[in-house]
Amino acid sequence: MQELWKLVSSPRHVIVFEAAARHGSFTRAAAELNVQQPAVSAAIRQLEDALGVTLFHRSHRKVELTKAGERFFTDISMALEQILASARAVYQRGLNDHVTLSVSTAFAYYWMVPQLEQLHSQHPEIDLRLQTSDREPDIDAEGISLAIRRGDGNWPGVHAALIAPEVIYPIAGPGVLAGADLREIRDLLDHRLIHLEEPVRARPTWAQWFAHFDVLDRPPKAGLRLNDYALVLQTAMAGEGIAFGWQHVTRRLISQGLLEARRDWAWKTGKGFYLVWSQNTPLIPQAERVRDWMISLGET
Repeated sequence: MQELWKLVSSPRHVIVFEAAARHGSFTRAAAELNVQQPAVSAAIRQLEDALGVTLFHRSHRKVELTKAGERFFTDISMALEQILASARAVYQRGLNDHVTLSVSTAFAYYWMVPQLEQLHSQHPEIDLRLQTSDREPDIDAEGISLAIRRGDGNWPGVHAALIAPEVIYPIAGPGVLAGADLREIRDLLDHRLIHLEEPVRARPTWAQWFAHFDVLDRPPKAGLRLNDYALVLQTAMAGEGIAFGWQHVTRRLISQGLLEARRDWAWKTGKGFYLVWSQNTPLIPQAERVRDWMISLGET
């Protein structure tokens, strides 16, 4: 950047040049930039002196770009357009008062959406925008206010508050577990299991669940493999097999009779689902209210 400063003498001169080249007139450039025409002429002359080339052919009534001027105008006009677009985006972000919450599809459908009426009742002024994702987003780079992550609560660059400990038990549609003659955990190995295999995020597996209960004599059946937990829940509710039930997501479905569970076979993994927000970018007041509301609903 020191070399750039030396070559152009001042970034202001580049902006003046771009306006003069675009209009083909020092006078019209001066009007656009709200300065006097001699100031434009002086800026162009200083830029030419710094670069060591002539950028404009000057005549009594008009100015025209030289070959060097045409090359310079092509390059700097593109660069200034990119800077303008970036400045607009940053400015717009500063004006925005909406709150972006990034969550998995299942968390959105089965934890967040059923409670939105309460949020809107308590905070009708909040413009909440849910984003579903199959990965853990970079909240700073993507301008996300809040997100849900699974883990131990320790990630660089973010604050984290526990929403729910990770508790997993077998679930299935109504009547499936009751009719499966499950006297002990090992009996599950003889039944159709629904496996979650997300493409990016790491999630516990049936093999790990059985290992927790020291059932290691044979691997679980292949069963049905799906890549989205919301789809897993829909498939389980349809009676197509036995699935993992994350307690914080399935509790409401169980109470509504859409699923049944073997809660006595619960695995507490030691991890949890956390609400996270940036340590680098302060939350706007609306995002703070959503954060506090979600933490107040958390399961400890």
